[in-house]
Formats: sequence, C-alpha cells, structure tokens
Amino acid sequence: MQVQCAVPGCPGGQSDPQPLFRFPCDPERSKKWVEKCQRQDLSDKSAEQLFECYRLCGKHFEASLVESDAQGTVLKDGAIPTIFEGQSKPQNGQGKRSNAMTKDDETDSKGRKKLKKSQAETAKKDVQTPPEEEEHKEYLKSLFKVLVLLGEQSIPPTGPGDNKQDGLGSSNFQALLEYSMNCGDEVLKKRYDANTESCSSAQLSPLVEVCEKYIRSKLVEEVQQNGFFSLLTDDLVKISGEWFLPVFLRFVDQSNCQQERFVGFLSFEGHGEALAEKLLSEMTDNWGLDMEQCRGQAHSCSGTHLGKLKAFSAKLLERYPMAMLTPRSTRTLNLVLANGMALSGVQLVLSTLKKIESFFSESTLLQLELEHAISIFYPDKEERAKELKEICGTSWTRRHDAFEVALEILEALLLCVDSVHDNEDMRWNDQVTHNALEISKALVDFEFVMALVVMKNTLTLTQAFGRNLQGKASDIHFAAASLKAVLHSLKEVSDNIDVYHEFWNDEATNLATAMEIPIKVPRSYLRKHQSESGAVRPESYYKEHLSVPIVEHVIREIDTLFCEDHLKAMRCLSLVPAVIEQHKSTEPEEESLQVFKNSIPNVGTLSAEMHCWWVKWSKRGKGETFPTNLQETLQLADVKFFPNMLAVLRLIAIIPTLTLEDSCDVAYKRFQMYMENTPDQFKSQSVALLNINCDVAYDLDSMVEVYMKTYPDREDVSL
Repeated sequence: MQVQCAVPGCPGGQSDPQPLFRFPCDPERSKKWVEKCQRQDLSDKSAEQLFECYRLCGKHFEASLVESDAQGTVLKDGAIPTIFEGQSKPQNGQGKRSNAMTKDDETDSKGRKKLKKSQAETAKKDVQTPPEEEEHKEYLKSLFKVLVLLGEQSIPPTGPGDNKQDGLGSSNFQALLEYSMNCGDEVLKKRYDANTESCSSAQLSPLVEVCEKYIRSKLVEEVQQNGFFSLLTDDLVKISGEWFLPVFLRFVDQSNCQQERFVGFLSFEGHGEALAEKLLSEMTDNWGLDMEQCRGQAHSCSGTHLGKLKAFSAKLLERYPMAMLTPRSTRTLNLVLANGMALSGVQLVLSTLKKIESFFSESTLLQLELEHAISIFYPDKEERAKELKEICGTSWTRRHDAFEVALEILEALLLCVDSVHDNEDMRWNDQVTHNALEISKALVDFEFVMALVVMKNTLTLTQAFGRNLQGKASDIHFAAASLKAVLHSLKEVSDNIDVYHEFWNDEATNLATAMEIPIKVPRSYLRKHQSESGAVRPESYYKEHLSVPIVEHVIREIDTLFCEDHLKAMRCLSLVPAVIEQHKSTEPEEESLQVFKNSIPNVGTLSAEMHCWWVKWSKRGKGETFPTNLQETLQLADVKFFPNMLAVLRLIAIIPTLTLEDSCDVAYKRFQMYMENTPDQFKSQSVALLNINCDVAYDLDSMVEVYMKTYPDREDVSL
C-alpha cells in the first residue's frame, strides 16, 4: 500500500508534505489518471486495486481543482491531473542504472526504479492464467493487504491472544479479515464459505516471512542502486526470549539526499568467530548485501555483549578493509567511550544513570521532588540551581557532560530518592519506592562515587571534541584538526597518573565523607581475594582498577575510532562552501581527498577540479549566502559539473559520525518509537520491519509472486 505519490520521482507524501488523493473508483477516469502519470505498469490493474493501493499528490492538480472542507483537503468531482513538470527527467546518477537495466526493466518508464518482472508476470502476455490460480492470487493479495495494514499501524497479527496458540480465532489478523469480508471483499467471503476454520499460526507464518523478505529486498535494492553505504547497529534487543542486533544502512540516494534505512534484525545467539561469520553470512547470502560497497561501520553496545560485538566489528574490518570503524552520531562521544569499558565501576555508573532516567520519566511529581532537592543544596546559587533544574528536565543522562552533571547533583539525587523511599506521606506506590531504593543503594556505593569522579575528570578532555563532532560542517572540520591536542592531553594525564589519581581520590573521598558514604574496596573484590583483604588500600585499588584502565581505554578507543583515513574524510568537509569562505586563504588539502581515490570517477582530474571548486566559492563577494552543511552542498544545482567533488561529498555523507538532518533520520526515530511503545510480548521482527518502513511502496502483486515462488506447492492457505 503506497503512502507516497505514484508519479515517478515525485517526493509527495515523503519529503514533500503534499495531500495525497486516491485514484478514482470510476474505471474511465482511473485509466486517464494512469495515462497522465505515465505509469504503464499500472495499466493492467483494476480501478478497485488502484483506489485501494495508489495515490497522487496535490501538486499534480490545478489549484482550482483542490478545495478544503470539514473533512480536510479534497478534489472536485471529475478532477484530472495535468501538472507533471520534469517527471521524465532522470535524477543524477540514474543514467548508470538505466544502462544496467535488464530487458524486463526496460519495459518500465524512463529512469524509474522497478523490481525485475518475474517469469510468471512476463508469461501473462502469452499464457492465459487459469481461473483457479487467478482466484488464489487475489485471495493471497487480500491476506497480504491485511498484513501490511497491521504492520503499518504496529499491530501484532497474533495479538491479543497467545502467538503460540494453534488457532487465531481471536487474533487481530482474523478480526481484520472478518471486517474486510463484512465490507464486501468477495474473494475472502468465497474462501471463508468454503472453509470455516480460522487461520492458524502455521498458515500465517509463511505470509509474514514473505512480507518481510519482500520489503527487505526492496530496501537492499534501493541501497545498492545508489552505490556505497555504511552499516550501523543499535543496542541489542530481546524479542521472544532471544537477543537480536538491529541493523541500519546509511546511503545517499539518487537525488543526493542522505538516507538511513532499517533493514531488520540479526540473531545474536552464539559466540566468538562463529557468531561473526554467521552475521556476515546472513547479510551477504540471505539479505543480498554487497559488502564490498560498505565504506563505514558504527556500533552501539555495552555490558555483557560488548566483546561479541567487537569481534564482529573486527571480522567485518578484516574481510572488508574499506569499512572503517567510527562512532555513531546518535550517541555522544563520551557515552560511546564509556560504553566500551567493561570495568565494574563504569558499568555500575552507566546502569544507574539508565535507572535514574527511567525513574524520573515516570512522573512529573518525581521531577518536582528532584527540583526541590536541588533548591535545598543550592540556597545561595539560584541561577545555577535554575540551570540544573532545566537540565534535569531533559534527557540529561545522554548529554556530553552527563557525568559532570551527575556529580554536581549527586547529593540532591540521594536526598530525593531517599525521601521517595521513606514515603512518609504515602504518595508513592510500592514499585516507585522499590526503584528509589535500588538507585539509593548504588549512589551510596563508594565504587560508584569513585568511578563517576574518574570518568568526569577524564572525559572532560574529550567533551569539546565530541560536541564539535555533532555540530556544523565547520565544527567537524575543526574537530579533525584538534584531535591531536586532545590525545596529547590524555597522554599527559596517563604519564602522570599518580598525581592525577591523588587529586581524583581526594575529590571522591571529600564527597563521600559529606554524603556519609563508607570509603572501602568493593565487596566483590574482597570475596575473591580474602587473603589480601587487610592489605588492600582503597586508594591503591581504585588507581589500579579505575584510574589507569579508564585513561588507557579512552586513548586506545580514540585511536581506533579515529584512524587516519577517518580524519582525512572529516577534513574533506573543507569542500563545503561555508568552510571555504571561513578559510579563504587556505585551499583544501588534496592529500585528504586521496582517501577516496579508488571510489571517484577520475583521479587524474581531481587536483584541477578541486582547485576550480575552491576558486568558485572563495571568490564570492561579501553578503552572498553559502551552503552551510553537507546536505545543502549536495543539493547545489551545479555540483553535477564537478563529478569528483560530487563523488567525494556523497562518500563523506555516509560516514556514521556525521549527524543526519531531521528529515533523513526518520527510520531511527520510528525504530525507537516501536521499541519503546510496543509491549515485550507483542514485539515482532517482521512487524517492526513493516512498521518502520511504512513509506516503502508495496506492490501486492509482487508479494504474491514471491510467495508463489517460495511456496510453489502450498496452494491451500485457508481461513
């Protein structure tokens, strides 16, 4: 079912928020719409199919034909689309695709992406389809239509009943089928009359599998038509008792817009190299991804699965050396660095911050309780108290300065959760008081305090660098130049760790004393080393198990995440006109651009082309406007006259480090919404893929063809 304009290349309904209108039910007028929008592939579809599954946006109609009433924006009776400016012009990059089209593809309109026709579709012209087979296909289309609708609305097909039951008589899927029959779906009615049994889980499963397979094939096809991409993964999720790795692909489409797509989940069950091989095999063999085109990778993980994900990342880099490892823009650098530490103290801090965020998001009353506690500890600093209250009203645990803020409000936090746990005025339920107690226990653990102090002081050195990474093109360009100074500061701390640890230990000890927290070595360590329990001093223990490993990890991780090729790619942002204008006297370094020498059209003309590009933008007069970011630069009309510059800009745009524009980050936001809003028992890999990619143009006929090929002997999918 399409939620976008059916006109080739029209962004209506996607990036362009135009009203969408259904094709008319009248067969003659429906036929005229198809002819006007030059969709020859729709000519064999009935008016009913077009009405149900396809739309045209308002920009293709004269303004006089569009009017508003109490029900919204509508078309006048008899309206025919007449405005199709530039629809046949291929977008930049489509020429290559057109040349590579197969014979079946060439029957489609110019420059339009289209799935290759199956042999069954091609044979339709010569062989008359038997009535029984045609009826069966129409029946399958009705089933797929219901599945797609459920997926778009994030409704589990098997709910609200148990998805492991044999029959689905009370399921959402069955209920919607019955509703369709009540609304006049004759194909379903006929099948239902012939077989009154409800659809079972075993019968539904192949339909869901095919639906997922079809959508992923469309996504992978879209990515690979546009060349290079980057692979991104998010935190592991648990679905039906198993761990899965969410996978996203970042690429630049044919209109030179940055895109990110969610392509599904990978089962994360297994260990070591065998797991890494299984994940790679799934992506290449089953999903059909050409990993030779992968130019970057970024991963988000912490805790017990960290080692396995690092092994997968290393195997990916070993197999495909061009897939350089970078941080992901959806996380602040300091959190990325902290999540990569397996130290017990660091993991205690991170898990506690997650609990704090979850706890205070439950109720505004809890937030007010924290604000009241902050006021108590800042009686003479009203301005700072106001700032802290505003910070705590946001997702402060994900900020660049999260550890700094946590340390500043630590005493207020403890006072707040202790007050909630005491519950003297009986305002809070048992679950809230229990959660408050869990947080309180962590806050009064000296290991937590010491780890927080060390992390705050160490990661302060990377804070400005990390903030610049999520800034404008000029900020990122500056960050690439400043990394050397950041590493120098960290190495200076490492070389003088005895002195720095002494300061950090004093800071943690003073805070613990003020909060009446016992200063001691973690009990878990003492249990394992009972013979040394009397000889271990807290200061020595925390130096060896926190200060030294944290500083060493940060240095090592920055070296890994910001290799020389990554820094050169970041320095290529000097091609953005606003950065050129800011550094008029300095021509971009050709050496940095050489990192892409194997991926650009003509290395021989790179130097001359880069110089022309620099002259073009450095000689502009005062007062003229300049594209300030990568996306604006890619949309310049004359960028196509600089093919090497365009190729380099497209390659920079897929680096996971760079923050996407809001309009390009839709898939990740939908993923977050699905995972947060769907109850655990109803989470489904297939439904998630459908829901997050609800803007994909679904072709029910193609879904049926995939099903018939996958299950050639399965003629009976009965209700």
